[in-house]
Amino acid sequence: MADRQRSGAQPTPRQHDPVSTDMRDDEQEQKIVPLTRAEAERLFGPNVSRPSRVTPFRVITAQVIVSLLVTLVWWALSASPRNAAVSAWLGGMVGWVPGVFFALRLKVSRDRLTVSSLVIGEAIKVMTTIALFVAIATLYPAVHWVALLTTFVLVLKAHWLALAIK
Repeated sequence: MADRQRSGAQPTPRQHDPVSTDMRDDEQEQKIVPLTRAEAERLFGPNVSRPSRVTPFRVITAQVIVSLLVTLVWWALSASPRNAAVSAWLGGMVGWVPGVFFALRLKVSRDRLTVSSLVIGEAIKVMTTIALFVAIATLYPAVHWVALLTTFVLVLKAHWLALAIK
């Protein structure tokens, strides 16, 4: 830019790029055609139209089970079992309590479910998670952070267990 100012050269206007314009026109002309029922069954199998067995409450149940199991492991293996177990349980709760709020919100607004209501629900989950972490850090000085954070991460991954439960 400094070279242009020194030389007095004017910037050149942008050239028209016919290829990119043609590509945009082609993209606009393409229409998405949904699969027919027969095409979907051929691609994904005969159970394609069956409702999912994985519900939000099933995921939360799996998360609570993981919380309990990991809490028991921390209680059994830690040098200070009480504080480690309490920390692990609190870490699990930080993972599944916001999910309970979100699932209840989904259940209440089932007829009026919109993208904005899902975004608001996710925002509530994030704010609840942050508030729970702050509350634990402030109100429970004997927290074992490794136990709490390990359990929290394992609880967040418990949706895989919900997929496996039949």
